[in-house]
Amino acid sequence: MSEKVEIDEGIPSGVAVKIDEPSKGVLGRVWTGVAEGAGPIVLALIVGGLVLLVLGRNPIAFYGKIVGVGLFNVSGLQDTVIRMAPLLLMAAGLIVAFQTSIWNIGGDGQFLLAAALVAGFGPIFMEAMPVWVSHVTLSVISAIAGGLWTIIPAVLKVRYGVNEIISSLMMSFVGINLANLLIKGPFRSTKTLVPQTDVVPFANLLPSLPLTRIHIGIVVALILVFIVHDVMKRTSLGLKLRLLGSNPRAALHAGLNNARLTMGAFMVSGAFMGLAGAVEILGVWGYMRADWNPHFGLALFALVFLARLNAMATIPLVGFYAAFSIGGHSAARAAGLPDDFMLIIIGLVLLFMTLTEYINERRSGTTGPLLKAVQSLREFRTNE
Repeated sequence: MSEKVEIDEGIPSGVAVKIDEPSKGVLGRVWTGVAEGAGPIVLALIVGGLVLLVLGRNPIAFYGKIVGVGLFNVSGLQDTVIRMAPLLLMAAGLIVAFQTSIWNIGGDGQFLLAAALVAGFGPIFMEAMPVWVSHVTLSVISAIAGGLWTIIPAVLKVRYGVNEIISSLMMSFVGINLANLLIKGPFRSTKTLVPQTDVVPFANLLPSLPLTRIHIGIVVALILVFIVHDVMKRTSLGLKLRLLGSNPRAALHAGLNNARLTMGAFMVSGAFMGLAGAVEILGVWGYMRADWNPHFGLALFALVFLARLNAMATIPLVGFYAAFSIGGHSAARAAGLPDDFMLIIIGLVLLFMTLTEYINERRSGTTGPLLKAVQSLREFRTNE
């Protein structure tokens, strides 16, 4: 069952908006959400453990190493929190897009292009202006770069109905290669043989929280996640975006400007991706090498879908993945496995989540966000 909600801010009073809310109690919804979120992770860990057994590795020792390094080691725990900062920003951007049924798959390109601009201009700005002004300026530049990189997919979707999964993915490919071109060309440092940018002095990186190595980017990321959650859940703008995402035809009949909302949500999503690039460069590295790509996008798709597009729910999931990522590198090296083994776990999470949503759809008739994305791509191929 679903309930109808009347919107009286910016939408005609005679229009009833259908918001999909299960007719369960609060505890029932919480339990269902936890089960649907944890189930795919548990199944992925089990299957991953079986793969480790086949490879002759001890899965208990492998997972134990991950937990020990990522959570129960002071240095590793700080690395986990540091890793969370860009991930939370990118997750917030994906939630804005996905709740509007905009499938921005090009996050890696937006992230890396903005990171390259920050790494390239960072040392120059640091010499020309106060450090804090440089941080603010570079963050704004990164957000603008990420947002502008979504314009082509957004226009193609709004004007010509081109599926944004394809166009944003292609733009990501272009963005990644453009970032490498900048680093190997105009931004390349003359002080090293390896193609990379000049290094921002350690003292000029983002300030750290007292008595830790954790930079303030995590505070900024958490604040922005709270803001996204509040806007999407409690404001007229958020309700309009969710209406557009759930039923574009109803949004049009309600008098909403679908094209403007789509363009805006797409650009805001890209801006968050770009800002994440600035936080990663200014908070951790201080420079960028050619061909560097942490591949955050694939993991974040899984995390955001597991969170059911709820910004607050992404915080513990991002924390879990960050610990898994930090500890996973040590565990993989100790087990003699490549770091890419962690991508197998992420792929399994997506697989089991898809199966979970398919089963839920057959049982209740409700379509989850991951299946909506798949259906969007299927409709695009059918129209072709």
